[in-house]
Amino acid sequence: MALKLKITNMKCDDCAGKISEAIKVMEPDAKVEADVDSKTVTVDCKASDETIKQAIVAAGYHVEGYQ
Repeated sequence: MALKLKITNMKCDDCAGKISEAIKVMEPDAKVEADVDSKTVTVDCKASDETIKQAIVAAGYHVEGYQ
């Protein structure tokens, strides 16, 4: 099942690339789609939701509703 997250400080394609790279480091087979305009990232992989969120936060981005 795909996880859709709002990334409040994703501003450009470079940000989207960094987020995608951070996720793929911990889950190489992940399918990641980033939409800069809507500030959303959709991730389809076997990793837990928590792991994905932690990877995004560790890359310096903010997941809406996640501390």
